[in-house]
Amino acid sequence: MAAGTGAELGDGSRLGGAPWLAVAVADRPVTAASARVRLAAVTDEETARTAAAALGSDGEEVHWADGDVVARRVSRLGAIELVARPLAAPDPALVHAALLEGLRREGTGLMRWSAQATAVRQRMAFLHRELGAPWPDVSEAALLADPDAWLGVELGRARRRADLERVEAGQALARLLPWATGDAARFEELAPERVEVPSGSRVRVDYGDGNGQPVLAAKLQELFGWQESPRIAGGRVPLLVHLLSPAGRPAAVTADLASFWRDGYRSVRAELRGRYPKHPWPEDPTTAEPTRRTNTRR
Repeated sequence: MAAGTGAELGDGSRLGGAPWLAVAVADRPVTAASARVRLAAVTDEETARTAAAALGSDGEEVHWADGDVVARRVSRLGAIELVARPLAAPDPALVHAALLEGLRREGTGLMRWSAQATAVRQRMAFLHRELGAPWPDVSEAALLADPDAWLGVELGRARRRADLERVEAGQALARLLPWATGDAARFEELAPERVEVPSGSRVRVDYGDGNGQPVLAAKLQELFGWQESPRIAGGRVPLLVHLLSPAGRPAAVTADLASFWRDGYRSVRAELRGRYPKHPWPEDPTTAEPTRRTNTRR
């Protein structure tokens, strides 16, 4: 109905095929979704427009519907849609509001999150947890609370879902780094993407979802001579080191390398050196030369 309430005719009503009805009496029980039409007469659109002229409206409607921005010029009689035509050039402010609505409904997954972008977000989440301000909160709730703070440029250019799907989220997210305080320059130092191990390899750090202890997974032979687990976040957090077998499987997990070399290495060596005889298994790993190679290649 023009007021916005849905209405239903009774079973067997002869009015069911009429395009327009003038409803004289209708009621809606408390638990019902629609009103029940008790008394109505057949009419036509011209009469309806004349009778309810004060409810007529014509304007642009831009909103998020069915997973995309919908922009139309719509003529209405109250809540009843009479005519709708697509808008070729909708008001940018209305489009912006519709895109924000879409983000709130569907989340930041609307954009393109490469592995690199996801890693940057995880590193930022880690620093926010460990150091707090000025490192920003990059949780889903925080990012959606103020999308313009990091997506302003892209939102200003976007017109539809496809435009958001082309946005490289990592580049947008970098705007939230604390550039104003100068701390952004320490991002790589405090939350490094990779850490150099004694063999010379630069191994990627896995920050997970930013809520756990970051992990450095490297082959055991590449860590010979490393006395302490590396620490990040200004020395506050030791990396959890996964020492891998030559096959790349975890042989041991520790945040205290010195303790592992002293107490745990002997049993790992006894278990694995027969299985991987081509790889070095020195009795004293703290003084052995770290290597990425087998004994033969060395």
